[in-house]
Amino acid sequence: MGTNLKKLGEAELEIMQVIWDSETSVTSNFILKELQGRRQWRLSTLMTSLTRLADKGFIQCDRSTGMNLYTSIISENEYKSGASQHFLEKLYNNSIQNMIATLYNNRAIKNSDIEELRNFLDGLEDE
Repeated sequence: MGTNLKKLGEAELEIMQVIWDSETSVTSNFILKELQGRRQWRLSTLMTSLTRLADKGFIQCDRSTGMNLYTSIISENEYKSGASQHFLEKLYNNSIQNMIATLYNNRAIKNSDIEELRNFLDGLEDE
């Protein structure tokens, strides 16, 4: 994710999550159904968001079948990697250590989380 990639709003991220989770192209009605319970949206509201996502370069719409089929252009990992980098830069001066220290000091992460992180890092070094 380059620096030119736009940030997703909360609702847009939920829409993208539905698109990323489904392995194939999806219709707006499918997305609407998946979002039920989280958002009380009308189709028109969703369509506006889908248009915005397409304008931002996150999805493309295929109309060749007579139905609007949406697929992601940017992968979930690509987005998360860029968003994480941006988040670290903005809030923690690009330091993962600062982030962990803040979370730990505010009791947002427990000792068991630290242990899990330690095991994860050890695993990375073993590879």
